[in-house]
Amino acid sequence: MKKFIILIPLYNDWKSVSRLLKEIDLQISKWDAEVSVIIVNDASTEERSGLDLNFKKIKSVKILNMKENRVHQRCIAAGLKYACTNENFNRIFIMDADGEDKPEELNNFLKKAAENPNMTIVGNRFQRSEGVFFKIMYEIHKLLAFIFTGKLIKFGNFSCLPKEHVQQLIQKPYLWNSYSSSVLMTIKDRTTIPSIRGSRYFGPSKMNFFGLVFHSLGIISVFRNTVIIRSIIFFLAYFFLIYKNISILTLIPLLFLLVFVLTILKISMRANMEGLDQSLNNIGSIDILGGLNSRQ
Repeated sequence: MKKFIILIPLYNDWKSVSRLLKEIDLQISKWDAEVSVIIVNDASTEERSGLDLNFKKIKSVKILNMKENRVHQRCIAAGLKYACTNENFNRIFIMDADGEDKPEELNNFLKKAAENPNMTIVGNRFQRSEGVFFKIMYEIHKLLAFIFTGKLIKFGNFSCLPKEHVQQLIQKPYLWNSYSSSVLMTIKDRTTIPSIRGSRYFGPSKMNFFGLVFHSLGIISVFRNTVIIRSIIFFLAYFFLIYKNISILTLIPLLFLLVFVLTILKISMRANMEGLDQSLNNIGSIDILGGLNSRQ
């Protein structure tokens, strides 16, 4: 029987993840596989409560309690490394804790994975449920990423990977900065399913404006070399257009370009193999909660 892991990074969202686990258990009820859940608790400040662990299909729920907050993307990286080091599995499904990654789409991932057993499956967003401001910012992010990297990044964390691809990812230092860009950079054998970005189960999004900007720059930073080359081309082309009419006003775009490139370079320096290799040292404790195991 195949063994699957569902990896969920979490920060102060216990109420949402409790509902998510119930929905997952319902959706996977007919799977011919052993399914376990790993929650990476990113040093949540809220007390854990409300977890209903009376599952019919989920075998176990393991919570990795991190000692220090390391943000979403690094929790995914640490979770992948932990799974490869300590768990026996065929595939990992990655999804957010808040319900925006719709549990019913897990069946679409499974079907696609059965048709493509050696490929990574990512959920391409074709519809989103956020407010107008977030949608505008997301489109700006996609445009900037395409201009400076040549990549149209339409997927986020919601994905399904065979173990071989997980093992490849955890050897890449840039996984410490961005999961989706690392998949795009590293894994060539991948395919997609259409995915709807759902609404949060409870409360407002934890992602504020500055967090969204930093997340976007982190994604772009994985393609640092391409960003530098394209920026030089843009600089030379623009300078050729304005060199006869140079003024403070016409130099402003070049100043913005310089700040952007320097920011990308600085963020890219945060991607280091040592941090990824030592990520498991940040696990303070591991809680193994109920599931099928509790009734065996």
